[in-house]
Amino acid sequence: MSREYRGRKIVLYPAYIDSTSSRSEGRRISSASAVPSPSIEEIYNVAVKLGLNPVVEKDKAYPGKWWVKGRVVVDKKYSKTTLLRKIAIEIKENRARKH
Repeated sequence: MSREYRGRKIVLYPAYIDSTSSRSEGRRISSASAVPSPSIEEIYNVAVKLGLNPVVEKDKAYPGKWWVKGRVVVDKKYSKTTLLRKIAIEIKENRARKH
């Protein structure tokens, strides 16, 4: 994580909430709470809805999956795990509304 973000921002990679990834591949929440194959756009839209001032960095990649580009940087209003759970829940709700 960049030093400029330390303490004020949280970096979110899709791998953190991807239910198709294992813990060793980067998933940070339980597979029951996670969503399959979340996109940067979904994470961004939920972060906007939660008022977290998101910024998409398309050229950055998660080190464990360096071929998958993109991350979202948000304001730190919750702990990282709490924030990841909130985002996963919102993505699940948004997907359920579309179907």
